[in-house]
Amino acid sequence: MAKDIAPGRWDSSCSGHLDAGEDYDAAAVRELGEEIGLELAAAPTRWLRLEACAQTGWEFVWVYRLEHEGPFRLHPAEIMDGAWYEPAELAHALRERPNDFAGAFRFIWEKLA
Repeated sequence: MAKDIAPGRWDSSCSGHLDAGEDYDAAAVRELGEEIGLELAAAPTRWLRLEACAQTGWEFVWVYRLEHEGPFRLHPAEIMDGAWYEPAELAHALRERPNDFAGAFRFIWEKLA
């Protein structure tokens, strides 16, 4: 629970910030490796672009889509726990227990749903 924003809450599987001079695709590949142990040769498919706003913490966002069978290695300093949810299960959990989820994740999910 060392996260600086929304510690202990469910969030996207991988997220992060660009390093100096880094583009979004390179950051996506790097973050997937750092957070869940996936080593990819190329970035996943870009899915949704969000402008900086209060709900994203004034950060610009690219959401990527990736299907992968793993294996996954959750980085303990970054991720406390992991789980698979069907979209309908996740939508139900967000309605019933919204405070279990990070605010930016709730905002992004609404845009994807």
